[in-house]
Amino acid sequence: MKSLGVALVQINTCVGALIPNADKIIRTARTAAEDGARLIVFPEMALSAYPPEDLILKNHFMEDCEAQIRRLAEELPADCVCIVGAPRKIGPHRYNTATVFHNGNILAAYAKMLLPNYGVFDEQRVFSPGNDPLVLDISGLRIALHVCEDSWHPDRPPTKSLTEYHPNLLVNISASPYHRRRIHERHGILARTAAALGADLLYCNLVGGQDELVFDGGSMHLDATGKIIARAKQFSDDILYCRVPLPDRPPSSDSAAVSLSLPPSDIPSAHPPRLEPAMDEMEEIYSALSTGLKDYVNKNGFRQTVIALSGGIDSALVAVLAVDALGPRRVAAVSMPSRFSSEGTRRDAATLAHNLGIEFHVIPIEDILQAYIDRLSPLFRGHPPDVTEENLQARIRGNLIMALSNKFGWLVLATGNKSELATGYCTLYGDMVGGFAVIKDVPKTLVYQLARWRNRLRQVIPVSILERPPSAELRAGQKDTDTLPPYEILDKILERYVEQDMGADSIVADGFDPETVKRVVRMVDLNEYKRRQAPPGIKITPKAFGRDRRMPITNLYQDRA
Repeated sequence: MKSLGVALVQINTCVGALIPNADKIIRTARTAAEDGARLIVFPEMALSAYPPEDLILKNHFMEDCEAQIRRLAEELPADCVCIVGAPRKIGPHRYNTATVFHNGNILAAYAKMLLPNYGVFDEQRVFSPGNDPLVLDISGLRIALHVCEDSWHPDRPPTKSLTEYHPNLLVNISASPYHRRRIHERHGILARTAAALGADLLYCNLVGGQDELVFDGGSMHLDATGKIIARAKQFSDDILYCRVPLPDRPPSSDSAAVSLSLPPSDIPSAHPPRLEPAMDEMEEIYSALSTGLKDYVNKNGFRQTVIALSGGIDSALVAVLAVDALGPRRVAAVSMPSRFSSEGTRRDAATLAHNLGIEFHVIPIEDILQAYIDRLSPLFRGHPPDVTEENLQARIRGNLIMALSNKFGWLVLATGNKSELATGYCTLYGDMVGGFAVIKDVPKTLVYQLARWRNRLRQVIPVSILERPPSAELRAGQKDTDTLPPYEILDKILERYVEQDMGADSIVADGFDPETVKRVVRMVDLNEYKRRQAPPGIKITPKAFGRDRRMPITNLYQDRA
């Protein structure tokens, strides 16, 4: 049987870098064409990268996109059909399109119909929805096009309305952000869509980090039953080659289809269909964090990063992630001990830095802390020491590490985790300072899981860090459990309240202590003002603070428990 050679080209592009992005599209399309592909597919918004947000509202930006689209028409392989995700301004409207190129021309453009407006998505703010389906008839192969969300609802339009066109193949170009277990959710949705149409489905997803979001690739070919025939790598540029059988019939004369003929093609044996194994959960999360960190640093032009290394688990994981993502020469660490810093944490910070081969500095803060206390003592007279003096230590450290950032141009990597940020167990203008919060969306229990997983590859984190009860070390004998419930309980409550939007009474019904639930919910609600001032960080859960979860700061609603 004759077949059409297809390439799903998942690439890492950067928002706004229109010329470099177009260069990459042209270069990889030529590679795919040389390898025998005649239908070459790129992800959603490959030209502008995703999400371009309010850049779409700038007329000059849209004009520059059109200039690169004309360039793509001229420079993409003429004997291929190339489908490229790009923003288009057509008349007064702006659309999220799958633009089709062939033989030096813009053959057609399909405008995304379902514009997501939930979670991290604000597409209805900048785009107009499309109204018309697009079916390509390539040598009798009827190919319907979708952009991401369009395929997410198999039982209603625009998927359901495609059945009257009897497509043999659905091509979905996507920029679907990663979160934990997302690859399995995607497969389930796309499998139902393929089965609903009775057609093979080619899914091409974006890859790479963009601010808080990470795109994990994992492009795939599903057969008409929803079974995965081929799958690309996760978290890296990749070209997935597929073979799609051509029907043994002439091209359709259906007026709804854009028809053209291509010679049958095949993919050489050097590029057989492959099914990359899905990563296990810890590897997947770690890869997402590493990808997000690497791309944020590189795309924003930072040469080096710096971490306040306390000897605790959070800063240890961030340091290891930074070295894995960037290499040891681009990571510096600073220990800033006070009178409350134990010998064990001081030693562990130094040991970890040595294990990682990174630049390491020690700046004691005891004399600075005492100077603050002496200067404030006339005003504090009659008030016993409390959390104020604890926070002074965190803010001194924040000042020092930001001074290093200013002087040397280093990007400060904040080390707070999701459990701390949720409950406000962090100091504003102290340990919250930084340019990028790597584990901002990682609950404390998951921090430990990731650290242990990484140590199984090569033990770099001292075992004592993993075994020591967590402590901020801001007062003598301090433990996190003095202020918070045990993390094993806290994180389960937070998952229900923050990620699943469960009410306090429903959480209690799941078997949690009512007073503990009430206290946790109150802490989450009271600390929204802190989270608004936190640096951006990588989303790895279904609902992250910031873009995903938008709560009022002034909020007198009280959940019941």
